Amino acid sequence: MNEDILQGKWNELKGSIQEKWGKLTDDDMTRINGDRIKLAGTIQKNYGIARDEAEKQLKEWEDEHRV
Repeated sequence: MNEDILQGKWNELKGSIQEKWGKLTDDDMTRINGDRIKLAGTIQKNYGIARDEAEKQLKEWEDEHRV
């Protein structure tokens, strides 16, 4: 997903993101604020997974939610 699309649609997409990754808090979502790199890093940290796995999961989610 294009970084601009993620940032532009952040308010619409963050509910879906929190459904997928329930460990992301409202504070996390505020801090991420549509930044894909921060989102991947927060997923990695909160789920204790490798960066590659976080990127893979995020890419799969993006493919499901094309705008």
